[in-house]
Amino acid sequence: MFRIAVGGFCSRLPCLLLRTRGLSATAAIPVPNQEPDILYNKLFINNEWHDAVSKRTFPTINPATGEIICQVAEGDKADVDKAVKAARQAFELGSPWRRMDASHRGVLMNRLADLMERDRMHLATLETLDNGKPYTVAYAVDLDLTIKCLRYYAGWADKCHGKTIPIDGDYFCYTRHEPVGVCGQIIPWNFPLLMQAWKLGPALATGNVVVMKVAEQTPLSALHVASLIKEAGFPPGVVNIIPGMGPTAGAAISSHMLVDKVAFTGSTEVGMLIQQAAGSSNLKKVTLELGGKSPNIILSDADMELAVEQSHFALFFNQGQCCCAGSRTFVQEDIYREFVDRSIERAKQRVVGNPFDFKTEQGPQVDEEQFKKILGYISAGKKEGAQLLHGGGVAADRGYFIQPTVFGDVKDDMTIASEEIFGPVMSILKFKSIEEVIKRANNSIYGLAAAVFTKDLDKANYIANGVRAGTVWINCYDVLGAQAPFGGYKSSGSGRELGEYGLEAYTEVKTVTTKVFQKNS
Repeated sequence: MFRIAVGGFCSRLPCLLLRTRGLSATAAIPVPNQEPDILYNKLFINNEWHDAVSKRTFPTINPATGEIICQVAEGDKADVDKAVKAARQAFELGSPWRRMDASHRGVLMNRLADLMERDRMHLATLETLDNGKPYTVAYAVDLDLTIKCLRYYAGWADKCHGKTIPIDGDYFCYTRHEPVGVCGQIIPWNFPLLMQAWKLGPALATGNVVVMKVAEQTPLSALHVASLIKEAGFPPGVVNIIPGMGPTAGAAISSHMLVDKVAFTGSTEVGMLIQQAAGSSNLKKVTLELGGKSPNIILSDADMELAVEQSHFALFFNQGQCCCAGSRTFVQEDIYREFVDRSIERAKQRVVGNPFDFKTEQGPQVDEEQFKKILGYISAGKKEGAQLLHGGGVAADRGYFIQPTVFGDVKDDMTIASEEIFGPVMSILKFKSIEEVIKRANNSIYGLAAAVFTKDLDKANYIANGVRAGTVWINCYDVLGAQAPFGGYKSSGSGRELGEYGLEAYTEVKTVTTKVFQKNS
């Protein structure tokens, strides 16, 4: 598990990450090759590499420079059909995967985690090159959580079982937890490796097969993992990975009549389309982890240093590209000015630059579309009367870098306070009472996460109980572990990922009842 609630020990994220893992800056993280060999750029179907049926490709871009890294095969409906066919064959009764001991599924998953540990530097380098996140974060955080997630679910492989039930009469009744079947999985670009593990972990542990569409912005690390899946010994067709576009490959998965379940992480707007497609096709099971506009509540008795540093992290981590980012910072009125002044100073200290530089805290936004969208939100904030206190502009002469931006005097009805920005834009709002802030926090279509900073545990628990969100952090932020379920209320999604709860969406519960005949005495 990654914890960052260590207020005051360090004001720089890379140093903080290293301390969290007990590592030293000189020995722990190896210096990467900033121009790694791209070994895999095709579709992965049935444990083989394929060009797209259409032969089309698309460029994947280095967001730090705007330059093309390489061309990647562009899968669409025809390729999804091939992948689903391979997956269904792998799932047939009597296949090697279906006959495999549950404990051996765990062995394969642990073997995959071992291979990712072996290739850790290369995977982190691909993640930084393709996504733009700081290499220190990719290596020390994303890979750490990814590997731990796979190992956690490897441990569940032979522990997901049913119960015996004492129903009335002369019957023996029990339940079986069986795999759903072919699982379509559509993952986002903000945490490519971690989201891949969040989806693969519970699906494979419970014996399902997978057709995964990876984000067109960030396909490279996921395709390298595909090569490791084959090397680990997973049978052909168990995992198939399709880089491609949402309206083609993603839509094909969502509406496919032979896909039994779809899991999606991304925007609420696309999540709605996926749920509609699932319902209008074969009523496939759906789990959705969608957008957020999470309230981060700072009470007047909070540890100021901790609250400022954690609130900065809650918003700016991963270039602000987090669904659970603390994007509405509510500060009690009697400490508002001090909190704002300290937050401005912290934003001024934030290091923006080359994501391969170990001192960098903030890299570029993922692509030009996201870059322009965020600048549009900043413009809207200024036009609607929010006070721009720091940043607000472009941070480099090439690439998709945006200055750490802080707005004060933000009102609830402003665009920057109601819509998900998904960028390094901090909105600070003032409140008076606890009852008021709970009501305002809940006045959103979203309900993914929330946080409260206070020294009063009674107040903290009262707010935690009152806020309608899937996760609430107290005196910390973004503490995520494979053991703890994650998901949202309202338009932030349906279902839960991670933990034991994350297994439920990947199993069918079958009841088996046998007549017990009584012998005559």
